[in-house]
Amino acid sequence: MNPPDADSPPILSVGTQVVTRVAVRDADGRELRPAGGVGAIMHAPMDREHRYRIRFADGESMTFRRHEIEVLSHHQEGALGAGSGGDLREHVIYRCIVGSRAFGLDDEGSDVDVRGIFLPPAHQHWSLTGVPEVLESPDADECYWELQRFLVLALKANPNILECLFTPLVEHCDPIARELLDLRRCFLSRFIHKTYNGYVLSQFRKLEKTREGGGAIKWKHAMHLIRLLLSAEAALKTGELRLDVGEHRPRLLAIKRGEMAWDEVEAWRLDLQRRFDAAIGRSPLPERPDYERVNAFLIEARRSRVNPR
Repeated sequence: MNPPDADSPPILSVGTQVVTRVAVRDADGRELRPAGGVGAIMHAPMDREHRYRIRFADGESMTFRRHEIEVLSHHQEGALGAGSGGDLREHVIYRCIVGSRAFGLDDEGSDVDVRGIFLPPAHQHWSLTGVPEVLESPDADECYWELQRFLVLALKANPNILECLFTPLVEHCDPIARELLDLRRCFLSRFIHKTYNGYVLSQFRKLEKTREGGGAIKWKHAMHLIRLLLSAEAALKTGELRLDVGEHRPRLLAIKRGEMAWDEVEAWRLDLQRRFDAAIGRSPLPERPDYERVNAFLIEARRSRVNPR
């Protein structure tokens, strides 16, 4: 799963086949592996600040940053949707804006992060080329998940995906997507506690290690970790996932600008995690998401694309 930096492109899944865009060189500049190597992701990071570990056909593994690799299916097609019987962007059923603008934390320099879902005709799924799980624009400001992949991630309480379902900033929503939004409470469960809490805890430990080693703290990342806890705690207490944390905007932006002392940030985090842990036992959320209703929805959505109009 892939929680994280709200302005980052979606994290690619373990097992995704990729092509390297850069050559690997040693400290003296000697080429160890040329660009264009094909491998599979064996470890995916939680955010764009860290690296993917790629295993190649010869068994060797190396690490790469997100911009240094490309999804193999995208590389083969040469452009989004090319070779699949048409531009897959024509089959986008849902488009929304996430990130700082949806959280109430935007300023004049904030990006517009567009996310969404596509549902291609059945014959494209059945074809030799199939369809990719994710469509990304070259600048990574726009991304769409194939419907089934989106639903699987949402059932796992992936924060990036849940934010797409609950953002108030919806640009396009066809009838099938409207049905999905009507079902969005089916995805909320106590899984949120494990998904959000574990991620925030591990990331704060990394930030603390960086700080103790004399490195520069990524304050924007720290801000979004606090923001995740605020939203998740409220979800456990109320049963509703509300993205807007504007009431905490001054303090959160102070973290982003590096104006809040680390000890104060850490104290806020500890208080939130204590409250978060206390909320799980009294949460109105169910233990598990409603897999059955979501599965029924997917089958009907697929059926609607067997004979596309």
